Amino acid sequence: MGLKSYLLGQRGEKKAEAFLIKNGFTIREKNFHSRFGEIDIIAQKDGVLHFIEVKSSDKDDPVHRITHKKMEKLLLAIEFYMMKNGLDLPYQIDGVLIKKNTLEMIENLTIM
Repeated sequence: MGLKSYLLGQRGEKKAEAFLIKNGFTIREKNFHSRFGEIDIIAQKDGVLHFIEVKSSDKDDPVHRITHKKMEKLLLAIEFYMMKNGLDLPYQIDGVLIKKNTLEMIENLTIM
């Protein structure tokens, strides 16, 4: 990943965090790393954990960057996070997609 892509991703995660807070989410953790993968943002709202994948792009549609393989790794990282923290809460996987100046949140992503 080049510096431009890295900075685009960092700006995207900051925008996503601000959007989530504005919409009533509590941020529990950012950039959680495990040997299974990374979770961009872990948030909570109304007793539900939200594991959020942030994708930013200045060209193509960012939704296409959430691949089947990425979702599989994300599920393993979530399982590890839940066990590590002794959590037994309902959860869902969401995506925050940022293209240029447009931000969209897609709730309950699934593997196709």
